[in-house]
Amino acid sequence: MSLLIKGGIVVNEGHSFLADLFIENGHIKNILKPGTISRDAYQEMIDVTGCFVLPGVIDEHVHFREPGMTAKADIHTESMAAAAGGVTSFLEMPNTNPQTITLDALEEKYRLAAEKSVVNFGFFYGATSLNIDTFAAVPRRMIPGIKLFMGASTGNMLVDKQESLERIFAACHDLGLPLMTHCEDTALINRNMREAMATYGDDPDISIHPEIRSAEACYASSALAVKLAKKYDTRLHIAHITTARELALAGDNVSLEACVPHLLFSDSDYLTKKALIKCNPAIKTASDRENLRQGLTNGKILTVATDHAPHLWKEKQGGAAKALSGMPMVQFSLLAMLELVNRGVLPLERLVTLMCHHPAHVFKIHERGFIREGHWADLAIIRPTAPWILRKDRILSKCGWSPLEGETFHWEVVHTLCNGALVYSRGRVDAGRVGKQLVFG
Repeated sequence: MSLLIKGGIVVNEGHSFLADLFIENGHIKNILKPGTISRDAYQEMIDVTGCFVLPGVIDEHVHFREPGMTAKADIHTESMAAAAGGVTSFLEMPNTNPQTITLDALEEKYRLAAEKSVVNFGFFYGATSLNIDTFAAVPRRMIPGIKLFMGASTGNMLVDKQESLERIFAACHDLGLPLMTHCEDTALINRNMREAMATYGDDPDISIHPEIRSAEACYASSALAVKLAKKYDTRLHIAHITTARELALAGDNVSLEACVPHLLFSDSDYLTKKALIKCNPAIKTASDRENLRQGLTNGKILTVATDHAPHLWKEKQGGAAKALSGMPMVQFSLLAMLELVNRGVLPLERLVTLMCHHPAHVFKIHERGFIREGHWADLAIIRPTAPWILRKDRILSKCGWSPLEGETFHWEVVHTLCNGALVYSRGRVDAGRVGKQLVFG
């Protein structure tokens, strides 16, 4: 099938320009000056005049909860939400049930996704103290890298013993695998929680969460990860940076990811959003948020993702101890970042670099993340629109809520193409579409 995407403003590799895209057999065959292709050359056409055509977003950090926690979310529902948000590829974390820490568990996830995912998919392999010797058996083209929890989070995959950490960093170097880390010092967090409970009771107010999951706990763990990465020359990507101090750790073989909630919210938002914005690591001060936003354009932050992590509404009630951590964000991440573009925080071209180009580069994703001839036609087509308010009826994530409900947006995703096919168009997801397994390395 051949398709012409006609009349849009293409945003790609630092430039914005008018162009037509000729798509054939799922790939971008030609990037053309507008109006230069004859009508008989293509079978179908989509006129996107007045729209911006971006590479499809690659969300490198999601928790889609399947297998094992499908009451909260599953691959089908969350991939539909992704498609509606202009996200054409996702990389999912290993703390499911069972955990993705064996080749069998990894292959089962790919089997599930090949049946259920509307968009393209890839899965991290999880590190534990006991499975390091299995890394070499995992085909390199099958995984974006290894995920290591240096701070306890959902799924009980904490690795904090020095000997195990050293072996993991060394193995990733030897195998040429990127290592993504969740960095929080669990001993510090546990101490802070004990002190908070002694002062405030068994469920401290949610406003205490960033004091428990503190800036010090983040920096101590991130600094240790960087020290080990330098020792073993490991390619390190630190997930969800939350503090100004951690930004100084970027450089050489170390890159940093910021997640959308930490760019949108600050600790003052706990007053109104309550535990709906509780996540690990915690959302911190307005000053930290401002420094993270500056990091989007000064080279400190390399990628922007979501850490999309749905929970049931009832699980989000409570305070710093009882409410579960994590929030759904994949459907509205691009739109939320476009609001920051409107406010002058970053240019649109830089947004594309952070959410499309750099994730493809860091994890060596084959033929994705760019609008290039020969690449797969993964596209997010967006346009500015009259202000609209997010209501519950727009939410596609299975959990049925969003911390952005009630917020005003000034953009919309008009179409999403995945592998050259429309998976989302003007409010409707083609739930029968199936994405492709991503290829790495």
